[in-house]
Amino acid sequence: MSVMDTLVSRRTYRRFAQKAVPQDVVDDIVEAVRLSSCGANRQAVRLVVVNKPEAVAKVQPLVKWAAYLPPEQGTPKADELPTLYVAVVQDTSIPGDLATDTGIALANMTLAAWDKGVGSCIMGAINKPVLTELLGIEEPQKLAFMVAFGYPTHKAHIVPLTAETGVKYYLDENRDYCVPKRSKEEIAKYL
Repeated sequence: MSVMDTLVSRRTYRRFAQKAVPQDVVDDIVEAVRLSSCGANRQAVRLVVVNKPEAVAKVQPLVKWAAYLPPEQGTPKADELPTLYVAVVQDTSIPGDLATDTGIALANMTLAAWDKGVGSCIMGAINKPVLTELLGIEEPQKLAFMVAFGYPTHKAHIVPLTAETGVKYYLDENRDYCVPKRSKEEIAKYL
């Protein structure tokens, strides 16, 4: 698959098969973050891997799903939950642009997982204080995001952004996600 094909198909997934993500995929996720570009090669992004079923179950109520959808549509049911979470942590003792470095790391890790058919959902709407304690994250490290991983049980399609759709994603008749995207002409200006 070409890089562009990967970018088209690597969407956010929110419903997963109850199949564990194998260690080789977890290793690729970690390696993808380790290899990420970062300002001045400071490497301030850290991970906490949550892959034991009992730990995954403790994380689940501390994250929010699909803000644009009603909970009964956007929140995965018990048999659709992710089987792996990865906490993305910033080491604030290391100077630099942590936001940019974290964004690059998030892109790398989700692309590495998708390369092996594992979908993901980057989550910023999380209970940071409780998760920080649960995951044993201590200063100067700071929890930035949780990423849910698993084998998707639905599809996600890019659709044109229109006045009717706006930017909000929605479900079609098959419960697949439709994700409105702006046109190339709206995104890029040429001089």
